[in-house]
This record gives sequence, structure tokens and C-alpha cells, in this order.
Amino acid sequence: MSLLEGKTVVVSGVGAGLGHQVAAAVVRDGGNAVLGARTEANLAKSAAGIDPDGAHTAYRATDITDEGQCAELAALATARFGRIDAVVHVAAWDSCFGGLEDADFTTWQSVIDVNLLGTLRMTRVCLPALKSCGGSVVFIGTQSAVAAPSQVRQAAYAASKGALTSAMYSLARELGPHRIRVNTVLPGWMWGPPVQAYVQFTAHTEGVPEAEVLGRLTGRMALPELATDGDVADAAVFLASDRARAITGQSLLVNAGELMR
Repeated sequence: MSLLEGKTVVVSGVGAGLGHQVAAAVVRDGGNAVLGARTEANLAKSAAGIDPDGAHTAYRATDITDEGQCAELAALATARFGRIDAVVHVAAWDSCFGGLEDADFTTWQSVIDVNLLGTLRMTRVCLPALKSCGGSVVFIGTQSAVAAPSQVRQAAYAASKGALTSAMYSLARELGPHRIRVNTVLPGWMWGPPVQAYVQFTAHTEGVPEAEVLGRLTGRMALPELATDGDVADAAVFLASDRARAITGQSLLVNAGELMR
């Protein structure tokens, strides 16, 4: 039997990168993927690439700062497939850069509203369906929440994701009696569209080959290459599956061994 045979997984934040890879892994492993993101065109493109005949996907434009839209996405999942077995939260605002001295706290509040509160909103509206069959909630966090990178400053992003990881412990205890598991995947430098753009931009700015910039990143890894967004997606799908039935309240680093805990 496939890893997610007969399961329905809601995936927030589906674009060209990690969200798409998570949804693709769900369908690959026998499940139904219900896709949410703010841009409907991106959802349609992702769903068509994953599941051309539409038998195992559904999607709805969803802004996770709007609880009503979150509820509509959950309702779509139950109306189309009759259940929700897992929710994987990829949606995030990760483009706010800087530290404390140059912080715009109004922007920080928006980052927190998406990354922390938006994720919790989406989780809450899925709880009735999750409670009916037990299930799994998987947060996508970041290695930056436990070890700040030296290449970029993303204090707001790291703080919001760190708060989400802390919330995970409380949710794992609260929802455990309903056999709902709550875990977090912490990616490090992950080869996908955002990191590809970083490597290209840095190489162009410094006038050096892209391989040199990439080498600076991989040089810190125990394994000689970056994890990919597909690797992170596979970890999320494992935690969403029954093979992780005794795992809750845990954070799993997927980072090629850059940081070990």
C-alpha cells in the first residue's frame, strides 16, 4: 500500500517551489492533495502538472490571514474527498529581511500574522475533520529559528517560525487525545526557486561564478550538497503518514547536516 493511500492532505502555500513538491509527493504516494495559495493561476498550474485528469487534486485561492477563506479550503477538502487526514503548512512570508536595528515592526506584525497566526487559523478550521479520523499537522519551519544564518538577516521570519515551533508543543499536547499529531520540519538551505535566485543574484552582484556561491553553502554541510525542496517534501509527507503514528511534538531538521542537534 502507498504511504498515503486513501488519505486527503490540505497543503497551504502552493507555488512553484516547496508547496508544489509537497502536493506532488502526496499524489505520488497515493493521496488526494487539496491546494491553497493566494494566486489561483499558480494553483491551477500546479494541479495540472501533478494530476492532469484532476482525480486526486482540488484547489481554492486562499489567504491564510482570512479565517473565512481558510474555512472554505477545509470545506472544499471534505466536500470533494470526504475527509481531511493531514494538513501541511507551507504558506509563509519569507521575504522580509533585516534585523532589529532596522526593523519595521508594522511589517513584523504582518509576518507574524501570516507565519504564526495564519498557520494556526488554517489548523483550527481543519480540526473537526481531523478529529473524526485522527491525523497529522505538519508545520514547515526553518533552521533559522534555531541557528541564525550569517549570509542573510531574516529576524522577523525566524522569530515567527520560532514562535510556531513553540506553539507546536502546546498543540501536540492539546490535540494528542484526539490522536492528532503535530510536528515541524525545519529546512536549512534548500535547493529550490528561492535559493536558486539567491545564488544567481549573489554571483551576479559579486561577479563570481554561481558554482563559487553554491560552494560556500555546501562547504558547511556534512553531506556535499544541499537538501532540495523535494527532500523537505518527503519529510513532510512521512510525518503526515501513519508511518509516523507515534511521532508528535518533534522538529526534524532537513539540512544535509549543516546543523546537528
